[in-house]
Amino acid sequence: MDRRTFLALSAGAATAALPLAAIAAPLAYTPGLVTKHLNKGDTVFLDFKASWCTTCAAQERVLKALKDADASYEANVTFIDVDWDDPASASLIKSLKIPRRSTLVVLKGDQELGRIVAQTSRASIKGLMDTALGAATA
Repeated sequence: MDRRTFLALSAGAATAALPLAAIAAPLAYTPGLVTKHLNKGDTVFLDFKASWCTTCAAQERVLKALKDADASYEANVTFIDVDWDDPASASLIKSLKIPRRSTLVVLKGDQELGRIVAQTSRASIKGLMDTALGAATA
């Protein structure tokens, strides 16, 4: 394959992936966002992460693979990324007693439905996502 063909194919593949990437992006946490979605009756999946955290990066890869495999997760569950290093996140972290970054939590109404801390296995994360999906579609 010559360079010109490679570049044309690469550009086409990148452009084709843009609409899916836009749909797949979780919301970035801002104060009041979680409460707003819970008050609307949404099931909320919180991902407490830091850009420098390797465990968080491993969790993110699994989350993306699961969402890519089953669109019903994103169609029914509100995913929110919470930046561990952002001071605006401190009150949420404290109120939910989040022990560390790389914590994933599912909320519905005034209840916590599940949480995992520093786990990266596909089975663990899928179980939590299935809990969220079940609550969202019940």
